[in-house]
Amino acid sequence: MQQPAVPELAHTHTRPIHWVATATAVAGVVALSSLLPTGSATAAQVPDARPAAAPPTTEGVTFPLECGPVKAVVERKASGDLDGDGRPETVAVVHCDAGISTPPDGVYVLTHGGDPARPRVVATLVDPKDRFTVRDFTVRDGAVLATLLGYSSSGVPTCCPDLEEDAKWQWRNGAFVRSSPADARSV
Repeated sequence: MQQPAVPELAHTHTRPIHWVATATAVAGVVALSSLLPTGSATAAQVPDARPAAAPPTTEGVTFPLECGPVKAVVERKASGDLDGDGRPETVAVVHCDAGISTPPDGVYVLTHGGDPARPRVVATLVDPKDRFTVRDFTVRDGAVLATLLGYSSSGVPTCCPDLEEDAKWQWRNGAFVRSSPADARSV
């Protein structure tokens, strides 16, 4: 009979007492770990060190709009990062506060520029001189989307636009580029 190269050791055979000892040790570790204080979970994403920039406000902004004795009114506004720099811009639909009729709208892009306390107009997307009224206005996915109501001739009363067109502006190569369907639709 040949002897094994490694002699049999008593601890290589499991006996019920080994299982009891292992279960007791695991129970002791679990009990001890429940008594120790734990830190807060750290699996959450670490936020960006920079605070989120607030979009520019329209308060106190002088819009390039000639209103005569009445004031300019911001009808609607929306914000989003239009140029991809990580800071939001504000787009405002503005018209003169006319008591009657439907005054034409201007659509302006505001940014903080160098001074966050003084937003400024950096682009005109719709000039009031073009006689459009803005409907269905939004900023989404880095683009400004709007439905523009206009007039087929200067003889059409300002209360009743007779043309409708969809417009989309996106920042490309340092300027806002407008895209829209080729033909305007009648309303």
